[in-house]
Amino acid sequence: MLILFFTIFFLILSWRRLDLAMMLLIIALPSYLIRFNIFGIPTTLLEIMILSAFFVWFIKNFNLVKNNFFNNFKKQNNKIKIRYPFDFEIILLLLISFMAIGTASFNLNSLGIWKAYFFEPILFFILILNIFQEESGKKKLLWSLIISALLISSVAIFQKITGLLIFNEFWAAPETRRVISFFGYPNAVGLYLGPLILVMIGWLSDIVKNFQFSPAYCGINFQTIFNSKIFKQFLKILFIGTVIILSVLVIYFARSEGAMLGVIVGLVFFGLLAGKKIRLITFLLIIIFSCGIYIYSPARNLFINKITLSDLSGQIRQQQWKETLKMLKDNRIISGAGLANYKKIILPYHQEGIFFNSNNDPDFHRKTVFDKAYKKSHWQPTEIYLYPHNIFLNFWSELGLAGLLLFIWIIGKYFYISITNYELRIINYKYLNIGLMCAMIVIIIHGFVDVPYFKNDLAILFWLLIAMISLINFPKKTQKL
Repeated sequence: MLILFFTIFFLILSWRRLDLAMMLLIIALPSYLIRFNIFGIPTTLLEIMILSAFFVWFIKNFNLVKNNFFNNFKKQNNKIKIRYPFDFEIILLLLISFMAIGTASFNLNSLGIWKAYFFEPILFFILILNIFQEESGKKKLLWSLIISALLISSVAIFQKITGLLIFNEFWAAPETRRVISFFGYPNAVGLYLGPLILVMIGWLSDIVKNFQFSPAYCGINFQTIFNSKIFKQFLKILFIGTVIILSVLVIYFARSEGAMLGVIVGLVFFGLLAGKKIRLITFLLIIIFSCGIYIYSPARNLFINKITLSDLSGQIRQQQWKETLKMLKDNRIISGAGLANYKKIILPYHQEGIFFNSNNDPDFHRKTVFDKAYKKSHWQPTEIYLYPHNIFLNFWSELGLAGLLLFIWIIGKYFYISITNYELRIINYKYLNIGLMCAMIVIIIHGFVDVPYFKNDLAILFWLLIAMISLINFPKKTQKL
């Protein structure tokens, strides 16, 4: 009943203020966790919001959409058509991903995954490009992401302090506590907040760049200052900065190492691109930290273990990749495993465990062969996951080789647009553009050891980044789809 009332509310809100409805949708991206059935068909609250918003937009713009669709087939010699960003890539992605359902024998699970990870995110992308083209629209998108990050961070901070709402006993224990916020596991927090941190830093940098404090304000009474534009800008800077700090802390409290590394690499690239002074500071910091890691042996050993994937999680990841590559080489290089079919197809190639050299024993290999007790104590069971936990192998196994190549193309085009915007020196959004570029870097770095796309909220977030980078230099007057 509550779902019904919310759906009616969201439809009314969409009809009256579609921009506010979309902002609510972005803030509530974790609402995919609210799952239920409609006439036996599984769905989520997030899906209901996306389909409702698109339905309202389509009804309101039906004649325009229809005319533009048929105009595409007419010769218009004197009219310049403005193509939507990534239009060709979207068509290809829908076709390739739908073909991947066929590889998985058109089962209901693969159809549901296609709908949630490809079809609906692209509907969302279309909505963003049509609703938020104006200058104020970009700010609405940014505020939505900031509020979403604040809500997720607030719940996670509460979990860190109290240990409540963490349903895994090991993660809830004070000694091994890892926050999960609304999600079911800690890394989901890092996957969501990591890219947003760079986006927020980018926008905050633009605001700070335009922030001007005049000495004349020193002689004005407090009432005038509080009502002034300069004070509101200061509060905005303080608020966004606080959310950024909370988000960074939450990733640390989640112990999401992939996200931490991704954010660090993203910050390095941000510093290198932000300007001469910041670039110099970034170089100095890189040198200082590099020297510190080299001199301090515990830090050096930890760094080497993490980078070379020599720790337990790294060894498990490497085993997953070996199994995945073995599966792909077995007549599946072109087709992959099929959408949502990896867990089933990988089973014959799966090794039930690995021998892990936890204490760096130099005689490890000999002992695992000849010493049964030693062998047993160093045996680490491994499970079959939904995905290979590598962004490129994820797409290859799910969508086949064509899907992998298309994904690489989309990422490349994203960076091309970012660099083009950077070279054009878009004054209002110089740092936001850099932040968006670095947000994708965070996704890729974290994606080397995790699954940064194949989840409802992350797929939407991915296409939101693509829409935002496109909107920065999108023509002011453009026809709707």
